[in-house]
Amino acid sequence: MSSHSFAFPYEVFESKDFLSPLFLSLMEQAITARSKAYAPYSNFQVGAAVLLDNGLIVLGNNQENAAYPSGLCAERVAVFHAAANHPGVPIKAIAISASDIQTPTTTPAAPCGNCRQAMAEYEQKQQFPITLLTMGASGAVIQVDSVLSLLPFAFSSEFLKK
Repeated sequence: MSSHSFAFPYEVFESKDFLSPLFLSLMEQAITARSKAYAPYSNFQVGAAVLLDNGLIVLGNNQENAAYPSGLCAERVAVFHAAANHPGVPIKAIAISASDIQTPTTTPAAPCGNCRQAMAEYEQKQQFPITLLTMGASGAVIQVDSVLSLLPFAFSSEFLKK
């Protein structure tokens, strides 16, 4: 047996106001998208803004359903919309804002495992990192320079090749 550990660098900004102008704009669009989420069951709204390499920004928000497994997270709504409508255009960054409607949070919420896997596949496919920014309703912003940092043992198409 051998023992290993995994660590990755990330930055924490006191608030979105300390972000670069580009990332500030991206986060503000994620906040706007969050306010339009359909979350009548969990009351937890998430908004995502995807910055494409051509400068376009694609928005998404969580879409719940009374049959819980039928809903979809904001991150995948935005990423899948970007891929469907702008195929072949790489993703540069994704900003996420998430918060409970009744008790707004200042703690950044990380993407779920399904979203990490989906975003990781796009990063693997395009062969360069996707910057990820996440925050609550307000407060600190965490910036990670690669989605794969959040999923070090990501499943990839390499496992499917024979």
